[in-house]
Amino acid sequence: MEYMISTATRTERTAPQQLTLLSDSSTTKELHESNAPAQFRLSKSTRQRGLAHVAEIRQQLAAAQARRDAALDRPLRAQDAQAA
Repeated sequence: MEYMISTATRTERTAPQQLTLLSDSSTTKELHESNAPAQFRLSKSTRQRGLAHVAEIRQQLAAAQARRDAALDRPLRAQDAQAA
């Protein structure tokens, strides 16, 4: 008789969770004490660096979106219209 051996742990059986930022730091400069479980808490300096990276990424995304919007608003030149 064959038996299936389950090697899954409890954490492997739970569904994955998407992590998100809990607050928008652009409205306040002060970091509040985290109420996250201890295993997920980061030091204040790490949190500040992370939020700075997030702000930089948001700026880059906004600039890229502005470039895309500007490209869509630009009328086609005569040679571009012929190619289409």
